[in-house]
Amino acid sequence: MKHLTAIIFGLAIVLAAFFLGNAYVKRAQKPRIISVTGLGNQDFTSDLIVWEGRFAASSPDLKTAFDRLDQDKEIVKDYLVSKGITAESIIFNSVQTNELYDNRYENGNYVGNVFRGYQLQQSLSIESTDVSKIESISREITELLNKGVQFNSNPPRYYYTKLADLKIEMISKATEDARVRAEKIAENAGGNLGDLISARMGVFQITGQNSGEDYSWGGSFNTSAKNKTASITMRLEYQAN
Repeated sequence: MKHLTAIIFGLAIVLAAFFLGNAYVKRAQKPRIISVTGLGNQDFTSDLIVWEGRFAASSPDLKTAFDRLDQDKEIVKDYLVSKGITAESIIFNSVQTNELYDNRYENGNYVGNVFRGYQLQQSLSIESTDVSKIESISREITELLNKGVQFNSNPPRYYYTKLADLKIEMISKATEDARVRAEKIAENAGGNLGDLISARMGVFQITGQNSGEDYSWGGSFNTSAKNKTASITMRLEYQAN
C-alpha cells in the first residue's frame, strides 16, 4: 500500500511539473501579432468660400482721410450689392490708422523724418456658400479702380461644411483597407486572423487636387484649392492564429 501511495504521489509531482513547465513555455512565448496600416481617401469640392480684401485712403488731415475712406466704403458696398451680395453678409472690420513719414537727408546723411499725413485702411470679409459667385467677384473686383477705389483682394479660402461626416466615412474606409491587408498577410503565412487588439488613427490630411503638395507629419489643411483630397490612416493590430 505504501508503494502504491508513493507511486501515485510521484506521478502527481511529474504531471504537475509537466503542466507548470508547459504553461511557463507558453507564457514566455511572445504572442504573434500582425500590424497593418490602412489608407482611406476621398476627393471633394469645397462648399464654403471666405474672401477678404482691403482699401485705404490718405491725407495730411486725419478727418479728411477718414471722410475719404468712408466714401470708398460706400462705393465698395454698393458695388458688391450690385453683384448680388447682400449687405448683411459684408463684414467691415475696424479702421486701422497709420502715420506716414518721409525721411530727410542733408548732404547724403539722414537727419530725421517729416510727418507726411495719415493712411487709414479698412478690411472686409465675405463668407458664402455660393462659391462660384464669390469667385467671380474676387476676379472682377479691379473694376473698382474705375470708381476711384484702390481695392486689394486676397485669394479666396475654401472650406467644407460636412468635413466631420467625411472624416467618419474615411476612417471606415481606412479600417476596412487595413483589415483586408491583415487577412492577406495571415493567409500568406498559413494562418488565420485573430481578434483585433488595438486600433489607432493616424494623421488627417487635406491637400489640393493636382497641387503636388507634400504630406506633413503634423497634418496639412489646404484652404487655397476649391477641389481637395482628404486622406487618413488607421493602424490596426491583430492576433495571428
